Amino acid sequence: MTERHPLFPLQSILLPGCVIDLQIFEARYLDMLSRCFKQGESFLIVALESGPETGSGDLRFNALGCEALITDWQQRDNGLLGIRVEGGRRGRIDSADVAADGLVSGEISWLPEQADAPVLEQHDDLVVLHDALMQHPLAEGLGLPEVAGSQQRLGYQLAFLLPFSLDQKVALLNLDHPQARLSQINEWLEIMQA
Repeated sequence: MTERHPLFPLQSILLPGCVIDLQIFEARYLDMLSRCFKQGESFLIVALESGPETGSGDLRFNALGCEALITDWQQRDNGLLGIRVEGGRRGRIDSADVAADGLVSGEISWLPEQADAPVLEQHDDLVVLHDALMQHPLAEGLGLPEVAGSQQRLGYQLAFLLPFSLDQKVALLNLDHPQARLSQINEWLEIMQA
């Protein structure tokens, strides 16, 4: 079963259970957020592959994204709307179209999450790395949920916090199994350290 949701292309990605802050200033996105607030709906953040984040133009974006659930909002000192969103479900775009105001919407199929599993001894180094990353003031300020022995949360949070490329982060979002996500992160970390 598909659901229709607005799409928000970014040159970054949101992952389930993770949090990002956005600054909204374009009329089409302000209208989108107004509808989301009124109807209690979410939107889908998708990785922008080409084209501008702002203005009109030929946009190309990945067909896989993450549901953005609005958790907080405020008017910033610069007069722009600031929102905080938390990643919800992973969704695949089955079809998309552009409205007259330039807002892109799509038919979304939600991807099921595989069963979580406890963190194993082989993940100890990843847990230590995660704990170290969470000591950074920027990471601390995000208020991410505790990993608490969850392979799912550990994998998504490491994918979010580590300096992987956008393509790598999308690849991690695309993996269905938490163990496969942690194995891929570990492999890329070993390559980075070589």
